[in-house]
Amino acid sequence: MEEREYKRYSDEELQEFKELILEKLEKARQDMKLFIDAVSGSNGNDIADTSPSFKLLEEGQQTLFKEENGRLAARLEKYIKNLEAALIRIENKTYGICRQTGELIPKERLRSVPHATLSFDAKINEKRKKN
Repeated sequence: MEEREYKRYSDEELQEFKELILEKLEKARQDMKLFIDAVSGSNGNDIADTSPSFKLLEEGQQTLFKEENGRLAARLEKYIKNLEAALIRIENKTYGICRQTGELIPKERLRSVPHATLSFDAKINEKRKKN
């Protein structure tokens, strides 16, 4: 039985990706704080100082704003978890290996989508299977 050679990125390449992910993670966490502040209303920009005739309209607008920010915050939270999982794969030296094909995901894709676990072709195939 022939043993399959295990391909992975070098420690230097993994370090480069780690730095990229840490930068994106820091930015995402800052954005998350902004979303949480906006949703919780802790920024002080509420409707308390508006005249009563505009209060109903302002409350509706504020509710829509909070709902949209809540959705964005949920997406951002998922993104943060995916980046954190990518850091774990870097530590395990499995980062950048397509979970479907076992081949290396091209560096260009990882620089664009650093939390990717599928090569571009594998991602397209996965989407086709779902439809």
